[in-house]
Amino acid sequence: MSVSHRRGLHWIACFEAGKGLLVLLLGCGALSLLGHDVHHIAVQIAHHLGLDHGHHYASIFLKLLENVNDKTLQLLALFAAAYSTLRFAEAYGLWKEKNWAKWLAIISGGLYLPFEGMKLVEHFTWFKFAITAGNLVIVIYLVVIKIRD
Repeated sequence: MSVSHRRGLHWIACFEAGKGLLVLLLGCGALSLLGHDVHHIAVQIAHHLGLDHGHHYASIFLKLLENVNDKTLQLLALFAAAYSTLRFAEAYGLWKEKNWAKWLAIISGGLYLPFEGMKLVEHFTWFKFAITAGNLVIVIYLVVIKIRD
């Protein structure tokens, strides 16, 4: 494998590890809220940020949190742990240039693309475009590497 392909795999591995770390931190945040009134905390945060109940996104966020309980927080934390474990395993495998990790990255990245594309068509934003384009580039890059292998 060429040095440039190795660097590309290392970059993707760092990206996947970063996603895993972010979701793991969110899961820890969910666990830290056990036993607390999540909706009340969210209302206080929204008020502190100057987002009143009339703000569209704040009202959607607060509505979602109305019925959050400890069971929901535990399930979110469990999902975060599973997702981050998968991302860390993928990152390790890509860093070590393992064949299974390349396939895992192609499949997991490819599964998101149709949904990201639909969301992009439904409501275009440059952020959604960047995420979709980035995932598409990663999947194509890994497919090219697999073909060359």
